[in-house]
Amino acid sequence: MIAPVDISKRAPTIYEQMVSRGVSRRDFMKFCAWMSAYLGLRNTGVSQIAKALETRRRIPVVWMHFQECTCCSESFIRSSHPIVADILLDKVSLDYTETLQAAAGHQAEEILQDTITKYKGEYLMLVEGSVPLGADGVYCVVGGKSAVDTVHEVAAGAKAIIAWGNCACAGCVQAANPNPTRATPINAIIKDKPIVNVQGCPPIAEVMAGVLVHLLAFDRIPQLDHLGRPKAFYSRRVHDTCYRRPNYDAGLFVESFDDENAKKGYCLYKVGCRGPTTYNSCGVIRWNNGTSYPIQSGHPCIGCSEAQFWDNGPFYQRIANFPGFGIESTADQIGMTLGGITVAGLAVHAAMTNVRKRHEIGEQPGENAEAAEKSNQEADKGGAS
Repeated sequence: MIAPVDISKRAPTIYEQMVSRGVSRRDFMKFCAWMSAYLGLRNTGVSQIAKALETRRRIPVVWMHFQECTCCSESFIRSSHPIVADILLDKVSLDYTETLQAAAGHQAEEILQDTITKYKGEYLMLVEGSVPLGADGVYCVVGGKSAVDTVHEVAAGAKAIIAWGNCACAGCVQAANPNPTRATPINAIIKDKPIVNVQGCPPIAEVMAGVLVHLLAFDRIPQLDHLGRPKAFYSRRVHDTCYRRPNYDAGLFVESFDDENAKKGYCLYKVGCRGPTTYNSCGVIRWNNGTSYPIQSGHPCIGCSEAQFWDNGPFYQRIANFPGFGIESTADQIGMTLGGITVAGLAVHAAMTNVRKRHEIGEQPGENAEAAEKSNQEADKGGAS
């Protein structure tokens, strides 16, 4: 147990903040274990997270909103774990957000200025939404400042930046052709700060929490992939963890929505599923306390955690080409091909068995010839079966 300490003369640690809000030691350790599992840490990860949260002071966080629909915030505050929404966001981290804060107008802007001034070089900058560069940024103005001016101002003193969702990471629907506002992702504007892209439309709440806990606990950004996404959550394709994958491998596909194959839960590749080219944790973590995700609900993956997914063709049209089976027409032949491979395998097995038996028997002269021939015939029958 952590010995009681007098925190009246210093800033409380993250753990002390949790305790002050009624979180028990048991619940705290459960939270650490939960986060360690999601982050893919070793067995020592639980104690590492616990120690870090017990000893580290609160890290100031400002959450900026630009061109977006607020679905990232909605996803985050609906996490299945109460510590995420009620403690981690509310009391431990968040200093400023246009969406969730009670303050408004001049008071809100004063809080933002105080935070980025007082905690220069220490605070985290969380960004939701793309930034319009067209018409000198007039398409998105908050507090009398254009979004692009605010991004540069706030990013200047930030320790690191987390881009929430496809809007902030890749522009999303605002940047879709013809992109009238010149919607631009954060990583194309800010080049001198560490940036973590948490992709999705929206990202999964537990993924968002895991990234934030990693930064709070270890004071460094997690390992990232080529798109700047945390590998702990974006290292595998949705296709690889999909429960419908066996149907894909067997050549069993939904041909159209509400056909008999759809009712049987067959693979959704032919009706546009982007799972084979999309990296995310949807099939593992899912949404709503792990209840479901789009494919489980009968809808194909639309690839929302990838760049330019709005311009990658109609959502309900199959992928023209992806690694694995080559051209799209191959999907029609997968079942037949697998069947042919099975038959060929049986034939090869029979032939090899025959060869082995002949070798064991050898060329038997005279009185053994008849017995040898009979043995060969039995081998042929056994191999074919």
